[in-house]
Amino acid sequence: MTIRVLIVDDSAVMRSVLSELINQAPDIEVVGTATDPIVAREMIKQLNPDVVTLDIEMPRMDGLEFLDKLMRLRPTPVIMISTLTERGSDVTFRALELGAVDFITKPKLNSAQGIRPYADEICDKIRAAHQARLRSPGKFAQPAATASHAPSAAGASATPAPLDANTMRDRLVLIGASTGGTEAIKEVLTRFPEQMPGILIVQHMPEMFTGSFAKRLDGLCKVRVKEAEDGEKILPGHAYLAPGHSHLLVKRTGGLYCCELSKAEPVNRHRPSVDVLFHSAARHVGANGVGVILTGMGKDGAQGMLAMKKAGCWNIGQDQDSCVVYGMPREAAQIGAVDEVSPLNEVAQRVVARLRQSARRAG
Repeated sequence: MTIRVLIVDDSAVMRSVLSELINQAPDIEVVGTATDPIVAREMIKQLNPDVVTLDIEMPRMDGLEFLDKLMRLRPTPVIMISTLTERGSDVTFRALELGAVDFITKPKLNSAQGIRPYADEICDKIRAAHQARLRSPGKFAQPAATASHAPSAAGASATPAPLDANTMRDRLVLIGASTGGTEAIKEVLTRFPEQMPGILIVQHMPEMFTGSFAKRLDGLCKVRVKEAEDGEKILPGHAYLAPGHSHLLVKRTGGLYCCELSKAEPVNRHRPSVDVLFHSAARHVGANGVGVILTGMGKDGAQGMLAMKKAGCWNIGQDQDSCVVYGMPREAAQIGAVDEVSPLNEVAQRVVARLRQSARRAG
């Protein structure tokens, strides 16, 4: 079955480049291009595309306004085409809150090596979007908090009670996600209490966006959230997001957990890779770890999570019904790496319950 794509972009050059790259895939076809959302609206009615790629800044109606209307009136898998700017990052995350499946940055047309990998990436994202389970508009959306570390409106009533120092001692929570993961990670982190063990996160995302994502989460969560730095100590009540340019690993130095960054080759076509983080946790955290694998295309994280389980970690995977793309959690479950499967809105509660249970057994 051929995946039918509509491109919405006010740049004639970009429409031409995207069409040429996408049409090279044997299973994907560009069925139309639109210069702005007003034209796109009529083309969607006529062509009924499977996936829409949508620029953000356009005349007559911007991409966010159009996306909001589209997801409410005619839900369709959408991939945002974003610019590598701070404003581009903020608008992109808002688009994901409104229901866009994923995003990709605009191709660098002057890069000799950038076009072929870009073609592979955008086609992979289109395939994932075609498989995606669309969320109801605003299901997990929250406005940015005006004050850091205030309880989120959506998660306040479901936030577990704080953990004591004994429960957090020597423990870590390791989280991996991909397609649909920005909203899933937010849903989990906003439900964690302030007193939590250190949390390490890998989300497949370009390097220009991870810093903005960490700041956005930091304004919504009770735990502190930051982009991980090489060699820094992992502290309770803090979450560390892998920067988009490096793998994130956990190591133990002088009895303390620390972050380690690596620019080694991509694993499972990703850097940062969830498998890299999970394998390091299997080596250095063992039974003191709790692994979480969330929505995402592909199998990154499955083998690392299995290694964690063999080392004594307890692992939880997001269930199929709440995943945008049930790929990574399914792969982990199929090889026996997951101890429990849970709806997204119960993951945080189950993680905290497991940490308490482990502490009681250790005590």
